[in-house]
Amino acid sequence: MKKFITTYCLLLFMGVFAFTPTSNIDGLDAETGTLKINSDHSVSTSANPSNSKEFEKAAKSHGISHRKLTDLNNAKSGYYVIAGVFGNLKNAKKSVQRLKKSGLNAGYLQDATSALNYVYIDHYADGQGAVDACTTHFNGRYKETVWIMVSETTVAPKTTKKAVKAFDDIKGTSFPKVAKENNIPTRTFRNLEGVKNGFYIIAGVYSNGDNVKKLLKKYNRKGFEAGSIHVSDTGLHYLYLEYHTSGQHAIDACVDQLEGKYKDNVWIMQVEESEPVEETATIQATEGTASTNSTEELLLAEQKTATSISVDEVSYDMLTATSQANSTSIISNTPNKSKLIQKADSYFNKMWYAEAAELYEQALAKGEKNYSFDIIQKAADAHYFNTNMEKAHSWYEVLYEQYGKELSADNIFKYAHSLKGTGKYARAKKLMRLYNKKMNRAQEGELEDSNPTPNEIVLDNILGATQNFEIKNMGINTEYSDFSPMFLDSSKVVFASAKDSSFLNTRRYKWNNQPFLDLYVAKINKETQDLKGAIKFSKKINTKYHEASVTFSPDNTTMYFTRNNYGKKLKRDKNGVNHLKIYVSNKVDGEWTEAREVPFNSDTYSTGHPALSPDGKQLYFVSDMPGSIGQTDLFVVDVLENGNFSEPKNLGPEINTERREMFPFINDKKLYFSSDGHTGLGGLDVYEAAIDEEGGFMEVLNVGQPVNSNKDDFSYIVNEENQQGFFASNREGGKGDDDIYSFKRLIVEEVPENLNAIAGVVTEMVTGDIMPQALVELLDENGIKLKEVVTEEDGSFVFEDLDSSTKYILKTTKGEYFEDNREVTTKENELVNVDVNLRRLEEMIALEDGIKKLKTEMIFFDFDKSYIRKDAAAELDKLVEVMTEYPDMVIKIESHTDSRGSNVYNKYLSEKRAKSTRDYIISQGIDASRIESAKGYGEEQLLNNCNGRIRCTEEEHYRNRRSEFIIVDM
Repeated sequence: MKKFITTYCLLLFMGVFAFTPTSNIDGLDAETGTLKINSDHSVSTSANPSNSKEFEKAAKSHGISHRKLTDLNNAKSGYYVIAGVFGNLKNAKKSVQRLKKSGLNAGYLQDATSALNYVYIDHYADGQGAVDACTTHFNGRYKETVWIMVSETTVAPKTTKKAVKAFDDIKGTSFPKVAKENNIPTRTFRNLEGVKNGFYIIAGVYSNGDNVKKLLKKYNRKGFEAGSIHVSDTGLHYLYLEYHTSGQHAIDACVDQLEGKYKDNVWIMQVEESEPVEETATIQATEGTASTNSTEELLLAEQKTATSISVDEVSYDMLTATSQANSTSIISNTPNKSKLIQKADSYFNKMWYAEAAELYEQALAKGEKNYSFDIIQKAADAHYFNTNMEKAHSWYEVLYEQYGKELSADNIFKYAHSLKGTGKYARAKKLMRLYNKKMNRAQEGELEDSNPTPNEIVLDNILGATQNFEIKNMGINTEYSDFSPMFLDSSKVVFASAKDSSFLNTRRYKWNNQPFLDLYVAKINKETQDLKGAIKFSKKINTKYHEASVTFSPDNTTMYFTRNNYGKKLKRDKNGVNHLKIYVSNKVDGEWTEAREVPFNSDTYSTGHPALSPDGKQLYFVSDMPGSIGQTDLFVVDVLENGNFSEPKNLGPEINTERREMFPFINDKKLYFSSDGHTGLGGLDVYEAAIDEEGGFMEVLNVGQPVNSNKDDFSYIVNEENQQGFFASNREGGKGDDDIYSFKRLIVEEVPENLNAIAGVVTEMVTGDIMPQALVELLDENGIKLKEVVTEEDGSFVFEDLDSSTKYILKTTKGEYFEDNREVTTKENELVNVDVNLRRLEEMIALEDGIKKLKTEMIFFDFDKSYIRKDAAAELDKLVEVMTEYPDMVIKIESHTDSRGSNVYNKYLSEKRAKSTRDYIISQGIDASRIESAKGYGEEQLLNNCNGRIRCTEEEHYRNRRSEFIIVDM
């Protein structure tokens, strides 16, 4: 950027998206360059496309998109041909029904994480079958655009009922389910060499083996049978407090907080299919397929695939361990590059984006011969990193128009943010939809879906909110970067600036031709809220390289700040990257001492942006260390009395996103930080999260305009008492690059109290017992979640400040109970009471004449029809809920007719009804193997005397047209 945010911030913050281009596949005609197609429309290759690489080649040759997804609910391994992706489950079910009417073997899969529903046309065990089906349009039955989902299931195969009992001591259910009910996170590892099968209670994951050894001694002294598992592929150490052969015992130990000896968060590692060895304090292992890939493993994998960076000049490099330049230059290279482009690439790879952008512009001006994906993308990225959003947007638009299908999620994200940066919010919304779908491996074809997403609603609310701030540009700002203010005391602010070094020396970092940064201190004019008389902070702290982002202890005797990693010269990792580190200095006799590193720094990743809590006992900071959720995350450590620190703790997914979180500031009431991962106006926006009574954080909220703009807005600090403070921004109208602004938050006049509310009590239907801890969600008419609460100890809940005369949907769920959905309409300034009764799932299981059955309301059919009616579908949905709750349940379906019609025809009709019932249950995600049979009995088992020999009413005949469900095993 032209602002320091490009160096100091964006350096801190880039992630790597690695793309591997596919080579030509076997079966490619050497003369024509086309793929050979046999007369039966199958692809002619020398290898089975079930092989992942061959499948990718075959799919690509036919223009068939494909995505890989793991562990979707009830998904089998193999290849699903996807017709659509739906956020609304009802719409997905309707789509499945339409496809089935066309004779297709359709169904849907649900991703519990994203709540998306993937409607598939058919499932294939091998890639060849999926490719053939697409090329023949399913024998002409479906000609719309489709894509192929490559499904991988890493969940362990189901054991028999006997095996589960012996292994887990958990009767009638599974280990993951019981762990989830007790809010205990779990992960499954397989094929670990030298690790005993069983259940390990994990206290932490660390990259530093020395730290693990110290902690092991500490925990063993406290009476734990602690040990660690070292995963050699990732270099991570999993420190466990206890080992159990029984899953139930491990869960009990966690619930009991290990007999009250350990009250911090833990999770359970389940190890399966590994070679047992003698127990040792440290186990060397290689991780196999895990049920969920951890973020730290993905990050390390990306680091291993990244290419090296040559840093020929001092640069204030980013917080990630690999270069953003790598992430944007891997896709495709222009053959026979000119010397001009080669030079531009060299600048780009060194992160000298100002020079690179100029040279790419020159190359593109020579004509469309240079309009390759690689060059256009780098030109757009170079402008993006210099925050020239107008030019970035123009080149991303060219990239989108010419190479739309090849754009990565990262390309789409930057394009959308460049649109926000130029005020084009409507188009940016559509691009962010596409970005979200790509991140969830969804279908690009739904870009034009007209229903607003929750993110779009949030953005509209931000744009429409009342602007209750007054802001002012500061007199100390220069033509260079001035940012990261921090209160030294009530009368002074310390900030980072490049102001003086511009004429004291010629050393500049090449990212955007900015001089190096030092710390300055200025006085606050309390009447004008301006900053005056800026002078350099301390010769002991400022060096010939970068210093920025400072924080002070409550007594002003300790300071933490960010600096390049250097000794006598800059230190670089194996990829040539000079990382950032946090340093600490103490004041002795009124002077700051030589700074020293904090122990959680590393030469392989960056730490920065320190921020102390008001009591000085917690230090918040930014890092891309292993265990990060996104490109950079917010972490916290405890500052211990002996000058040591606890292990870093990630603030979690409620605060951190897959993008960049940075510049934390915390006071007694709120945490403030900047992010481009949460919904915002463009670039970095400032967000706040109130601190709850237990020390956690509540919902993340955008601070709003005018503090936030379509540019980068960051390093926000505030005096919570008078609502005055400072922040930095590179918005239009500033004096230079990043400028510091003061703000005053205006007091909003009180508005009349909104009495519109919905309240109620949740009880158990049969016993009438109140039900605490039930989840109640408030949805709008379109099914979009607006709010959620958990019922109190007396089973009560309330939603306040609602719109009057508005229809809402209340959705109530809890454990082993049926989901309750009901419509509620608010009244003008009145409280609407709604009592919810939940029915146990197990109530549908009944014993009749020694036979265990699932007792739904009768599943009836219209006369001479076999389709599933709406009322029948509602009952079958309840059956599906029970089968989902009892994953080992196996049933058989028996369907019946009345006595009208011939015996042969009635037998045929009942067979159709049985199969319709079975197909509907499977379409809702139940594995077909769990339905032992679906058989029709015609009129053989009438419920009354209506056998054709006596006159019966329509209602009496109606009772015989039904399906029943027999439980074979559970």
